[in-house]
Amino acid sequence: MSKKRNDEDKLRANTAEKIAASQLVAIIRLPHQSEVTNVVQCLVIGGVSTLEITSNTPGFATEITSAREKHPNVLIGAGTIINSTLAKEAIKAGAQFLVTPNTEKSVIKTAHKHGIPVLMGALTPTDIANCIKYKADFIKVFPAGSLGLTYFKGLQGPFSNTHLMPVGGVNINNIEEWFEAGAIGVGVGNDLTRAANTVAEQKTLIELVKKYVSKLPKNK
Repeated sequence: MSKKRNDEDKLRANTAEKIAASQLVAIIRLPHQSEVTNVVQCLVIGGVSTLEITSNTPGFATEITSAREKHPNVLIGAGTIINSTLAKEAIKAGAQFLVTPNTEKSVIKTAHKHGIPVLMGALTPTDIANCIKYKADFIKVFPAGSLGLTYFKGLQGPFSNTHLMPVGGVNINNIEEWFEAGAIGVGVGNDLTRAANTVAEQKTLIELVKKYVSKLPKNK
């Protein structure tokens, strides 16, 4: 193994370890680029250490670069990376990890070349098996809420040693149940992606983020 590849693998493993330790990935999906900065700020103040900005948020690449500059101690990733073209754009912008809604081998291949872990979307056992074959760092069970906790628990049998992360359907009322069902971490979007343009809105969002963070197993 070349030194360059070894360094890339170490970087990827280190980042993956931090993602697992954080236990929560906040998903930023907003209709207006101007809203991103305030939401990121509120998430960080509330205690989030890992967040993603989705590719269908206007100016997502610019906002990833900006967030990395403003918050060097927070992991900033790119979400909704459905193909290698978007993967390359996100990596160029400085994304430290990539998240997909789909099972796409080319995204992993592109990311791993740069020492970047991938949270790859999957729903069925076949999807999950393919993610394992492609060497995904985490498997994002999505949309987890559509099939629910019973389905997620059922996946623990054949995939007991797999890093499964439910996304879609995780909320403040059931977050603890997902961890009890075997989740290594969770992704939360809509609840944590709300307008934070006024002082009152920012305060409300920060308090909500703190509630989520307080329910994580590491904070029990």
